[in-house]
Amino acid sequence: MPQDPRDRIPDVRDGLTRVERIILHALHRLEQEQGGRAVPTAMLYGHVVEQVNLRPDEFQDLLARLVGRRSP
Repeated sequence: MPQDPRDRIPDVRDGLTRVERIILHALHRLEQEQGGRAVPTAMLYGHVVEQVNLRPDEFQDLLARLVGRRSP
């Protein structure tokens, strides 16, 4: 899957990139499917990489940013 550099540019409306928006949308959808229960990170990653080319370490960094934690 070719990677578009525009996927990493923050949107002026809310500061989210396209990739971050995909992660949040997938998380929301999976939480609904799970009946509000927590979604395993591996499951979320599997759904995200169906839409965008993302290495596991990139995914972890973005997820940590979205939940307000810094990666070591």
